[in-house]
Amino acid sequence: MGVTEDLADELALDVLKYIDATGDEQIVSDVVKLLGATSQTAEEAFLTSLRVRRANKKARALLLDRAKKFQAGLEQGDKAADAG
Repeated sequence: MGVTEDLADELALDVLKYIDATGDEQIVSDVVKLLGATSQTAEEAFLTSLRVRRANKKARALLLDRAKKFQAGLEQGDKAADAG
């Protein structure tokens, strides 16, 4: 990635960590406002990184949930086979 994307991604990571620790979603709007006033390119890169990371987190949670359900189904099948 280029400098803009690297810096925006680092900032997005830090913002997400801050949100996880504090629950303060307002920080996103504040950062976007500051970036937009100084660099539209940085603002767009930050928002893109933030969206991609949030989407990835949701997708991984979905995958983990499905894997757990699949594993539970296998275990139920094993128990049924042992009982039969």
